[in-house]
Amino acid sequence: MEVVIVPDATAGGGLIAGAIADLLRRKPDALLGVATGSTPLPVYRALAGLAGEGRTDVSRARICQLDEYVGLPAGHPESYRSVVLREVVEPLGLAEESFMGPDGTAEDIVEACAAYERTLAEAGGVDLQLLGIGTDGHIGFNEPCSSLASRTRIKTLTEQTRKDNARFFDRPEDVPHHVITQGIGTILEARHLVLLATGEAKAEAVALAVEGPLAAVVPASALQMHPHATVVVDEAAASKLKLADYFRATYAAKPAWQGL
Repeated sequence: MEVVIVPDATAGGGLIAGAIADLLRRKPDALLGVATGSTPLPVYRALAGLAGEGRTDVSRARICQLDEYVGLPAGHPESYRSVVLREVVEPLGLAEESFMGPDGTAEDIVEACAAYERTLAEAGGVDLQLLGIGTDGHIGFNEPCSSLASRTRIKTLTEQTRKDNARFFDRPEDVPHHVITQGIGTILEARHLVLLATGEAKAEAVALAVEGPLAAVVPASALQMHPHATVVVDEAAASKLKLADYFRATYAAKPAWQGL
């Protein structure tokens, strides 16, 4: 994996937004996979800024969802569809029709998972998938010991993940117990994977994913198998990387035209 260490979250957001802008110049209708939570917000703000300044054209971009809660009513403000519309689609001025995601309100959730797999395939696949990482090393909602070949499916959240997400709800007990998530195998089919991690709380997970063995107990370690995976971390999240100095030197020596 390519590892890029940046000073802070704002710098990371700007770097990734620039990579997305480069992709959109090459492929204006690129399919961008987005993540939710607080970590990727600097990316979306920076990309909206580039679009607002006329430095990139996002008008034909398409957006797809990584995961979705099961059982939240349509329009619930913390459903991931609502979050993506609010934080990505609307600030970029995109039509809602440009957005695709799994249906967490479906009566037949198994079929909803299969339908989303078909939707992604029919769309030509994801060009760039933005990822976060959980403190336990999960990506999407592929919790530890998820199959590295898994496809989009329903998953039960661990109590740690529910606690991590409780800050977005009025009460901890309001956090759903189940989600639809792209599987690790599905995620690995994206042409470029970009994982952003910030803060000391993510340092152990980042080190295990980047420098540890490939292991289902650390789902993010599956990125080691991808031909084009980039990990962007701030200094705090990089604090447990044994090869941090090597990663800094490698990126500093990289020709600017190569991009991320």
